[in-house]
Amino acid sequence: MNIKGKHFRTIWLAADGWSVEVIDQTKLPHRFETANLKSVEDAARAIKTMQVRGAPLIGVTAAYGLCMALRADPSDISLESEIRFLAEQRPTAVNLRWALDEMRKAVQNLPYEGRVSAAYARAARMADDDVEVCRRIGEHGLAIIKDIAARKRPGERVNVLTHCNAGWIACVDWGTATAPIYMAHDAGIPVHVWVDETRPRNQGAALTAYELGSHGVPHTIIVDNAGGHLMQHGKVDLCIVGTDRVTSNGDVANKIGTYLKALAAKDNNVPFYVALPHTTIDWTMDDGMAIEIEERGQDEVLKMPGRLPDGSVVTVEIAAPGSPAGNPAFDVTPARLVTGLITERGVAPSTKAGLEKLYPERA
Repeated sequence: MNIKGKHFRTIWLAADGWSVEVIDQTKLPHRFETANLKSVEDAARAIKTMQVRGAPLIGVTAAYGLCMALRADPSDISLESEIRFLAEQRPTAVNLRWALDEMRKAVQNLPYEGRVSAAYARAARMADDDVEVCRRIGEHGLAIIKDIAARKRPGERVNVLTHCNAGWIACVDWGTATAPIYMAHDAGIPVHVWVDETRPRNQGAALTAYELGSHGVPHTIIVDNAGGHLMQHGKVDLCIVGTDRVTSNGDVANKIGTYLKALAAKDNNVPFYVALPHTTIDWTMDDGMAIEIEERGQDEVLKMPGRLPDGSVVTVEIAAPGSPAGNPAFDVTPARLVTGLITERGVAPSTKAGLEKLYPERA
């Protein structure tokens, strides 16, 4: 997608041909900066500190992290220990483990001298595949937006509410939840996005709004608790969110607060869609309540970064001194609250049968 008219992916090989450049998401929206990752430790730190975030991008970053680890030591012992190390960085998103499993398959049966080139080739293909998968998600989601637009008066906008950031910044390009929105906008459909700020890290206000604005998509930032009010007054036509893990029965783990949006949507007859690639489906689980929910540091709740009038960016305390904070990073939306799952193969009911119809090889 575009930043000031220039196309960017979120991750790419540096000029040296082996280290990796990423957009540093912790600097957005105040500064656009890139970071150079030169080791598996750099990749792990980028994932843990959320320099890179979003399930698909985490997976690709981990894949390149393993490539750099194998440059240093291509042995079986190194392969398995670095896979474990990278997998520990974010426990909820299933793409991380999927990507590492794919990298293991790509190199484990090769002689040591062939592992590095094979690893880089698999990581590059993984990145390209993510772009194509997200593009197809966009096409299937675009059909939903077109259908809603066709039932409106000429020129009347389609209002989409989204939560957190499931945009191109969270993937390699296009995004999951935002891909249909970008395609609708580029096709001339009047579309407007209600952007949940998404506390505590404000990924909506900081990232989704940033990328929508950079691409010229009309949008409005709202506080997290405003979504239900807007739905009650008919100002939301549909919700589209992303996800970090979908179980085989259709339960959805996504950024904390998603469950409340789904409840409000159900109560107001607003369609609630979840956009995801096949890599986010966890076929080994059939109950979302069994998903491990990451508990992040309390400083994310108690402090907030912001830009001062002189342009400097500072972090300030926003809570009562001495009060502790809890910070579960995700919640689980039961399948019964999800209208449909938008995947690269089409739109399915959020059920085991619906998923297996799209992915019969997993039935």
